[in-house]
Amino acid sequence: VQLVESGGGLVQAGASLRLSCAVFGSTISINAMNWYRQAPGKQRELVATITNTGGYINYADSVKGRFTISRDNAKDTLYLQMNSLKPEDTAVYYCNAQDLRVGNVWGQGTQVTVSS
Repeated sequence: VQLVESGGGLVQAGASLRLSCAVFGSTISINAMNWYRQAPGKQRELVATITNTGGYINYADSVKGRFTISRDNAKDTLYLQMNSLKPEDTAVYYCNAQDLRVGNVWGQGTQVTVSS
């Protein structure tokens, strides 16, 4: 399984971005997917989670009400819609898959920079 993120960029505070994560390879054993982020000098943190059926979704408190995670299983793509962006959302955003056969799989990351 390989994950490829896209959609990052430089935006002003209050703007929106949508991140995408394309999944290549077999997805049959992926039971959940996540978005993480890591700001300079900080630990990587979990931003949002969605199960393979979409039946369970969870967000970090810092993004609740602003970010929306979704997945299109037909396109093997995970999304993160980010609205009302703040400078503190600046980070490298990583796509993650919890694969029951191979464990955690990570994408290469995409930079999101929010200017004030």
